[in-house]
Order: sequence, then structure tokens, then C-alpha cells
Amino acid sequence: MHIEQRELPQAGADNPVLAIRAAVKRFGARTALDGLDLTLRAGEVFALLGPNGAGKTTTINLILGFLKPDAGAVQVCGIEAGSDPVGARGHVAYIPEQVALYPGLSGIENLRYFATLAGLDLSVDASRRLLTEAGLPEEAHGRPAASYSKGMRQKVGIAVALARQARLLLLDEPTSGLDPSAAADFSVTVRHAAERGTAVLMATHDLYRVREMADRVGVLSRGRIVEDIDPKTLDHVALEHLYIERLAEITA
Repeated sequence: MHIEQRELPQAGADNPVLAIRAAVKRFGARTALDGLDLTLRAGEVFALLGPNGAGKTTTINLILGFLKPDAGAVQVCGIEAGSDPVGARGHVAYIPEQVALYPGLSGIENLRYFATLAGLDLSVDASRRLLTEAGLPEEAHGRPAASYSKGMRQKVGIAVALARQARLLLLDEPTSGLDPSAAADFSVTVRHAAERGTAVLMATHDLYRVREMADRVGVLSRGRIVEDIDPKTLDHVALEHLYIERLAEITA
């Protein structure tokens, strides 16, 4: 988990946290992104749904500046990720499917270590408050991370994002491998982060949880969003049917 700390500009109606405009990315003869458009504002949770190969990982890598678009623009808090990846990443916290912590260190020690890398000096009390806000049980704060479940490791990652006051939180398959109770708990944690003003983009296959977590759902297919909907307007069955129908239309 690599963290950088910078002074963050305010994001508002005229300055979205994330702005992807007509992004194109090709790998040889294969087009991974084909004119992708996506805007994400402070406090908004956007779920990016799509089958393997739809372009979710490529999208994340463009936002992090690990790849440059062949056309179009990817901006984080007004900073072009392709030309200034370090500046863009200074506003981003990325939590992969498997969060890597130092197993011999406790949750508090991991949090303070990653905060130090970001130029922050967190006290033990401040660390406890952040871990509690991220949903990590108090009894686990001082335990070695080797004893943590996937969900607990993710919460330490959320605490790092809160400590940094990251404007954009990227989640890659956050509920994969979690039992129903842990997934529900993590949904609450994500909503709390959004309530603080953090924009959240999550790549996921979990149709059930997106109704609880997301304000918007985008169906990604062949490198472009083919549906952008409010998940609250559909029940779980209707959302699943819409997802399957839209993919079938594209592949027919």
C-alpha cells in the first residue's frame, strides 16, 4: 500500500473529484476502453459493474496513472493523471481486493506506519479513533494483522484513507470473499466514508451489495458505460435482469 500526502483542493459542481472524458486505451489490436465517460463528485459512491475484460482494471490503472490514455482525459481533482500521476495519486487511496499489511504489526502500528509514509504523525489515540470510525473492533486494534480477516484488513485500509483525507477511494472487488455479515458491515463503512465527503469508485461483481452501497451503478461493457442508473429505483432481481439484458445486447 503506497501513500502520498498533498494539500487537496476543494471539489465541487465545477470541479468534480474524478472526471474521465472520452478515454480510449488500446493494447495492440485490442481496445480496452472505447470512449469512456465518467464523472464522480464528492460524497458519491459509484459502482462499476462488468464482466472480466470489460475494462474495469484498465480504468483503475488510468486513474492511478499507471497507464496513459491513447485519447481523451482522466483527471483527479483537476489534475491530469496521465501527465502528473504523482499529483493525481496524492488525492487517491486505492484498496485492492487483498489488502497487504505487515503481519507482525498491529492495526494501530500499520496505520501509523502508512501515515508516516504520507508525512503524517498520528498519535495512538488518533489512530484508535480512525480505526474505530473505519469499523475495526476495538479489541482488534492492538492485535497482529496476521490474525485479521480480509474485511478487517480492508478497514485498516479505509482508516489510512481517512487519515490522509483522500478525496477519491478506489475499491477493487471489495466484497469478494466476505461472508454476508462482513459484507454488510463493509457497506456501512463505505457509506460512512462517503458521508465525510470522499468520492468512492468500486469495481465489483456484487449486484446485491451495490444497492446498499452505491448512489449510481454503471454497467461497463467493451470499454464503455452502457447503462448509468440509480440502483435504488430497482430491486435486486430487476437490477440483475437489467445487467444481464444490457450485456446480452452488446454481445448479440
